[in-house]
Amino acid sequence: MDSLNAAAAVTTATGPPRAHTPSPSPAHAPAPRRHAPCCRVRRVSGPLVEIEPAGAAALSDLVFLGEERLPGEIVAIADGVATVQAHEYTGGLAPGAAVELSGHPLSARLGPELLGGVFDGLLRPLSGAAEWLGPRRARADAGSDRRWRFQPVAERGARVEAGARLGVVTGAGPVEHWILVPPGAAGIVEHIASASDLAADAVAAVVGGTEVRLTREWPIRRPRPGHRVDADTVLHTGQRALDLLFPLAKGTTAAVPGGFGTGKTVLLQQIAKWSDADVIVYVGCGERGNEMADVVAELSELEDPRTGGRLAERTVVIANTSNMPMMARETSVYAGVCVAEYFRDMGHDAVVIADSTSRWAEALREFASRSGALPAEEGYPADLASALAAFYERAGVFETADGGRGSVTIIGAVSPAGGDLAEPVTAHTERFVRCRWTLDRDLAYARHYPAVSWSGSFSRDLGTLAAAHAAGGDPDWAGRRARVVGLLARADRLADLVDLVGVAALPADERMAVLGGRLVREALLQQSALSENDAASSAAKTAALAEAVLAVTDRCAELAVAGVDPARVERVDFGPLVRARDQAGPLDPAPVAEARDTVLESLAALIEEESP
Repeated sequence: MDSLNAAAAVTTATGPPRAHTPSPSPAHAPAPRRHAPCCRVRRVSGPLVEIEPAGAAALSDLVFLGEERLPGEIVAIADGVATVQAHEYTGGLAPGAAVELSGHPLSARLGPELLGGVFDGLLRPLSGAAEWLGPRRARADAGSDRRWRFQPVAERGARVEAGARLGVVTGAGPVEHWILVPPGAAGIVEHIASASDLAADAVAAVVGGTEVRLTREWPIRRPRPGHRVDADTVLHTGQRALDLLFPLAKGTTAAVPGGFGTGKTVLLQQIAKWSDADVIVYVGCGERGNEMADVVAELSELEDPRTGGRLAERTVVIANTSNMPMMARETSVYAGVCVAEYFRDMGHDAVVIADSTSRWAEALREFASRSGALPAEEGYPADLASALAAFYERAGVFETADGGRGSVTIIGAVSPAGGDLAEPVTAHTERFVRCRWTLDRDLAYARHYPAVSWSGSFSRDLGTLAAAHAAGGDPDWAGRRARVVGLLARADRLADLVDLVGVAALPADERMAVLGGRLVREALLQQSALSENDAASSAAKTAALAEAVLAVTDRCAELAVAGVDPARVERVDFGPLVRARDQAGPLDPAPVAEARDTVLESLAALIEEESP
């Protein structure tokens, strides 16, 4: 992809001296320049570096360490010594090495080069494979030779507020890329560029004395301001087990806990491929390199069903693999949310997929242990819950300046050691998310994918989303879901009894309940990521499959009440119903109705055989 060479590097620009208290970020930082060293390295312990004197330093400031100018952030200041969290491998860095203070927090360059790009944890382009394993200097000028077509929409002399649209950049991806008045700026449009090809750092407009460029900087840890509104729209993931049983609203949060081998990564990749979001930000936080390579390759090959182009063209991949510096994992999730908020302000629906937050928490634990922080449960820092809450809190639906809406949805995988769902990261995450999609080891080992546990998962927005489905033309969604959940719950209650005495010892109605639960699992909830027809399921196909299974299950129960031998019902060929999910296309539910009718005819024949 050409956009792999694009620039979205960690900001190395140095602005004028600022106070220790944070101030609003400027619309564009001055051109980068090298400052004379004003501090020295005092101590190095892995990613923890102490520097002194710290008189000119401020919390969260970006610093550069040693001759390689390794980036780091100041996380604590005490007794004239500043503690720095280094984001590169610190081998070779020794006490006495020079330290440069940037005077501004770690920021991301946000511009038209983001979509289709692959970046590291500091949002630097991964265009050179030889640089992946060694120190990678920040490249603020990368991609500056590329020019973008700017089309103005605002007029000179008009009064505009923060978030107002000044112009659009064409050729930056399949979604409209708007140039907006930056947060904190407002006033008269004193200058607006004409329709022309502009460099990434070119001034597109001047608003109230503030220059607005195509590429802007924003501190990754600072949420972008905006007016939050209620989340009341369904995010269709294309996965029936999620969309039917545990739906997620756009602008909310979900967690995907599961042990090793339960299919977390595959499920998240399916959501990235098939959800109806405008922009996907996929954060591989400590992920294995081969898995990230597969993600990038598949996104580059898949056709986007919405645009007809490549799916990668509306995706931003942040790849901080397990062989990259650990502390860059900690920043990668914030960089991902920062990118999503950037597109949110344009009125787009962005989804951040973080795989996984457990490895992010492990980076926090390692740094806390080196800094001497008081450990809490299982060695994690005492502020783990606060860090998780601050991360998930950046999701939301926000109103744009033109009256539209944009959203950020955050979906985080959790990889508990040994599959222990009571460990701290999983337990704390559950407190702050609206959905939990728990992956069950037994289902995964039985080759039931996606292995979403219907007894261990939840959605806190069922009432709101039921109303959204009704408003969208499906008033039966809530009743359909309730009946499916009831079938699964009853079948689960009978499972232990079946294991003990066998299904033949159960009454007829209970045997039909067990049969109904099996049909729900095999004909409805199972979904193959490798199937051309069934990798994604539209709302219409999901509804058709659910209604078909419920109709067949109801007919089986009626036969049991009529006195038909349950064994004869169980011997009926339900294969057409089970195979319907693979035969029906994602947008073509017609074969499902045909399969339902075939099975119902077979069941009707049992009554005819019972008649004298």
